[in-house]
Amino acid sequence: MKSYTITVNGTAYDVTVEEGAGLAPATAPVAAPKAAPKAAPAAAPKAAAGAAGAVKVNAPMPGKILAVKTNVGAAVKKGDVLLVLEAMKMENEIVAPQDGTVATIAVSVGSAVESGDVIVTLN
Repeated sequence: MKSYTITVNGTAYDVTVEEGAGLAPATAPVAAPKAAPKAAPAAAPKAAAGAAGAVKVNAPMPGKILAVKTNVGAAVKKGDVLLVLEAMKMENEIVAPQDGTVATIAVSVGSAVESGDVIVTLN
């Protein structure tokens, strides 16, 4: 156990904190699951290159689709605007993460999307 004196708004408090197993499990599960899912999607498009819709473009936040700026079969370059997503009264341009061809567009103007929803796929 460790003892600390903490001052909050001018009032001093003596606090004792236990060290132990309670802290380690809370920290480890948070770091491990978040690292693994990010690594897997990054590796999958490289392994599936050439497959239909190999590169998925996900909605970065919940919102409503205001405009679709591309068509299925269109060639796009990294940074080209694919569609416009309104979130919290702001218009956000969703861009192509890499060069490719639009394989599918899973949304239309007026569609509501949640964070993480696949909205476009590229080859």
